[in-house]
Amino acid sequence: MTTWAPVEYTGVAELRGPLMVVRGTRGVGWDEYASIELESGEHRHGLVLEVDRDLAVVQVLEGTAGVRARGTRVTFTGSPLRIPVGAAWQGRVCNGRGRPLDGGPPVFGMTDAAVTGLPLNPTLREPPADPVLTGVSAIDALTTLVRGQKIALFSSGGLPHLELAAQVAAQAHTGGTPFSVVFGAMGLTHADAARVRDALEERSSAGELTLLLNLADDPVIERLLTPRLALTVAEHLAFSMGRHVLAVLADMTSYCEALREVSSARGEIPARRAYPGYLYSDLASIYERCGRVRGLPGSVTVLPVLSMPAGDITHPVPDLTGYITEGQILLTRDVASYPHIDPLASLSRMMRAGVGGGRTRPEHMDLATQILAALARARQAGELAELVGERALSITDRRYLAMAEAFELRLLAQRADESRSLEETFNRAWQVVSVLPRRELSMLDPETLDAHYREEP
Repeated sequence: MTTWAPVEYTGVAELRGPLMVVRGTRGVGWDEYASIELESGEHRHGLVLEVDRDLAVVQVLEGTAGVRARGTRVTFTGSPLRIPVGAAWQGRVCNGRGRPLDGGPPVFGMTDAAVTGLPLNPTLREPPADPVLTGVSAIDALTTLVRGQKIALFSSGGLPHLELAAQVAAQAHTGGTPFSVVFGAMGLTHADAARVRDALEERSSAGELTLLLNLADDPVIERLLTPRLALTVAEHLAFSMGRHVLAVLADMTSYCEALREVSSARGEIPARRAYPGYLYSDLASIYERCGRVRGLPGSVTVLPVLSMPAGDITHPVPDLTGYITEGQILLTRDVASYPHIDPLASLSRMMRAGVGGGRTRPEHMDLATQILAALARARQAGELAELVGERALSITDRRYLAMAEAFELRLLAQRADESRSLEETFNRAWQVVSVLPRRELSMLDPETLDAHYREEP
């Protein structure tokens, strides 16, 4: 029986940004894990990006700063990068490569898994079902997260998208079933990282959180690894340990900028806005690692967070993300109150599968539809009022304007440390629609109105 022995190579031909080109290689494969020993004795790690005859292009996870081609030794392991998986990840804070930042020991597990992973087999998928409740009224009432769904959070620069993502991660639950959060942060400043750690401290102490922090001054290659490492941890928690897992990935725009930088270093022909032509498939390989598997109790729900450069929703990153995900939550400066969610531009395409009797409330879908229809009517009335003045509007139109104001004050506006129960969210939603005359609530059945409608004077 023959055994495979790793071969050590010293033929480093070129260093190009975060990339190292090794010549004279044999039997090296794409995505293979590499161990790199510098002349000083320091060890670094890498992944094979490309192989061409006897040349292998290796992306160095720690970057190539301080590396000299002469005296550097590279050993290929013969397999992709793998990490230990299991319950030991819960309650831990690590960097984007899984190295501890909390002063604890390295994370160990009874088994390991390839970080690259694979999208779920479509033939084994179960449709998303049942809600993930966030404690944020505007989300739970109008754009409900559904277990196994992928839904994006879009934001313009300067809006508190990271604060909202941390709030959702801190408050989310599935109503008593085993639940975990995996938070993969990319390109954060030290101040933002400290705020995220503070916001998630309680959940981390409870052993329900895995926090992976890639900082802005960390190697750019690490940023490409962070979301895949996060999803590898999430998949094991969900499909091997039976937990419902929410994976929050913030900020995917930083990830895509890192991908663009590596693509440029490789000399690839750029596509839109200098991003690589494979940006769509690369994002899909991340977002599609969510869902429910037939015969297994757990689920992975993915919430990618994107900051849109200059607020441009047609920018390649949000544009392609919108094609892949099943809805979006849009933050806008036009809404003055935190969390700044624009309800008419937000949508959860899987919401109907996660709400209703036995899940949230029987009237949930109809009530959400009624609120959105009323807000659309209020927006039209507001535009008319700008032309003719509010006093020239009909009494009904003025009631719609009052309803929109009540929506922002009573249902939408919420503190960043405030978690609302589903009961409180529905009580507030009924207060909002009760501002309108009962005859205007045509999307709600009479029995439901009899039970909950209380017209305001």
